[in-house]
Amino acid sequence: MTYRTFARVAAAAAAGMVAGLASLAQAQSPADFYKGKNVDLYIGYSVGGGYDLYARLLARHLGRHIPGQPRVVAQNREGAGSERATLYLYNAAPRDGTVIGAFSRSMAVAPLIAGAPFDATRLAWIGSISTDVSVCFTWHTSPIKTFDDMLATPFTMGGLGGGADPDIFALMLRNVFGAKLKLVSGYPGTNDATLAMERGEVSGVCGISWSTVKSRHMDWIKAHRVNVPVQFGLQKEPDIPDVPAVIDLVKDDEQTKMVRLILAGQAMARPYAAPPGIPEDRRKALVAAFEATMKDPEFLADAQKMQADVNPVTAAEIEKLLAEIYATPKDVVAKAAKAIAN
Repeated sequence: MTYRTFARVAAAAAAGMVAGLASLAQAQSPADFYKGKNVDLYIGYSVGGGYDLYARLLARHLGRHIPGQPRVVAQNREGAGSERATLYLYNAAPRDGTVIGAFSRSMAVAPLIAGAPFDATRLAWIGSISTDVSVCFTWHTSPIKTFDDMLATPFTMGGLGGGADPDIFALMLRNVFGAKLKLVSGYPGTNDATLAMERGEVSGVCGISWSTVKSRHMDWIKAHRVNVPVQFGLQKEPDIPDVPAVIDLVKDDEQTKMVRLILAGQAMARPYAAPPGIPEDRRKALVAAFEATMKDPEFLADAQKMQADVNPVTAAEIEKLLAEIYATPKDVVAKAAKAIAN
């Protein structure tokens, strides 16, 4: 046998082995695939913030409901308001069902209005733990105590990076409503930004989920250590009926359309997704595991202990919402994008 003939035979054998292994992998059930493995849950924010706490809550319970019962390992991959984690998930993470991402709800609309380089409709959505309303905080020493103060007095707000709620909501207040606001961005997470508020580096922070307030900051509210001048949501939060909602402050139909697009992510407050193109049976297994976790008595007891809101949104509901968002007329999208430009 010549060298060339041997090389062709060896290459054919290797190709056959690869095809056989691929076929074997495809033939594996989700339970066979996941047994003994880890599932990495990458969190787009630093330790201690609301997204981190909710993601770690999910990580403690999700694995019991995934076939094969893999261990779910939470890891922080903060940066650019969670866009870094989203892009890793979208472009570089393994597409075999062993990686999940937790990131800002605003990442759903960031490709449309902030130029983020991905398509949110292509992610393998798993579900969201809750819907939510967000608020602005200012520290008790700040002169900014009401929405009217925001329009009259210059002030600074902490941000995390383009596409993150604190940046989007602060810029909307400035560009749509005329707030005299300067954005100081680049904090790794909302926990870091609120610490900066306490230190007096900034007047406050926008985009704090009311669910996070209830689980982590009610002592601030009760002790009047923070002011809540405005809230962001498609509906008002019943706990704070006297705090004005931006959706009620719009002046015309055009502003209403812009603000509704910017706030669309509030309907999927704590979203989770896997990379595009994972095997369909594993995607279905992850979706079913998420939905089962949302009804798990141990999970619910754990959530109640940390005062976390559980008001689940299914993967199908997220996909429907995204289809509606991505069908928004281009002129409305362009105006909304301009409204949150720094």
